[in-house]
Amino acid sequence: MDNLVTGGVDRIRDLLVRPGFHFVRGDAASALARYPVNGCPPRITHVWALAGVASPIQYYRRPVETASAVASALPATLEFALDHAARFLWFSSSEVAGASTDGQPLTETHVGGVSPVNLRSAYTEGKRFGEALTAAYWRASGLDARIVRLFNIFGPSLPPADGRVIPAFLGAALRGEAIVVHGDGTQTRSFCYVDDAVRGLLALMDASAATFRSLKPDPPIVNLGNPEEISMADLARLCWRVAGTGEARIVLSGGNPDDLARRCPDISRARELLRWAPRVHLEEGLRRTADWIREVS
Repeated sequence: MDNLVTGGVDRIRDLLVRPGFHFVRGDAASALARYPVNGCPPRITHVWALAGVASPIQYYRRPVETASAVASALPATLEFALDHAARFLWFSSSEVAGASTDGQPLTETHVGGVSPVNLRSAYTEGKRFGEALTAAYWRASGLDARIVRLFNIFGPSLPPADGRVIPAFLGAALRGEAIVVHGDGTQTRSFCYVDDAVRGLLALMDASAATFRSLKPDPPIVNLGNPEEISMADLARLCWRVAGTGEARIVLSGGNPDDLARRCPDISRARELLRWAPRVHLEEGLRRTADWIREVS
């Protein structure tokens, strides 16, 4: 179910012809109301809740839609999962930690420090509310719920113009244009290739509730990401090398006051409970992504 505010049917065209695949266009809250419990084919066993606007360009432009997407869609989605006794996974984000650099790499018990009114708050507060509501259902109703905090997932199919750093850097380098790095380039991130993320998400959804018994009284929250950090300046240089379009040209711009100085996951919980760790090295993931951008450009 998707209202396609930031997507398109072309993304799932190959799935539309598969037997058993059903696409419902619309906001989750209203779409679920048209998809009643009785007569739902087939039996609902797993609910993946991804509703939200993740592109920085989009959530800067659409702050109301970004904030309200979670507030309207998630309660309906949780009730739907509860009605079907289905396993539930809420897609959260490393953004819930806010701008704090304390306690990094970030564990799942880090409480963060988030401004409720800055330019990113429509997105970050939505993710934080999503965690709170999912945890409330987990405690109050016994819903088999779990929460994933994703840390900078990248790879093919990520739109080059959606505002995220890797498609922006690779796109510029492939065009032979200077890469614009906000701030002084020392701020760091860690990047996880999409194939690794999907493998982790499947492991998290497939794990039995007993897997997370040791985490109680806290709800099952798991970080998925790559713990290897890289500065934005070094990332820009690496994107130039992968693009192979000549000598690197990098321009430092004024910093965004709401930018984050550091963001790195502690994935000990994923390693221990899910036997998961990333396999695809950053440079290899960048090469695969660059090949896709060349193909579609």
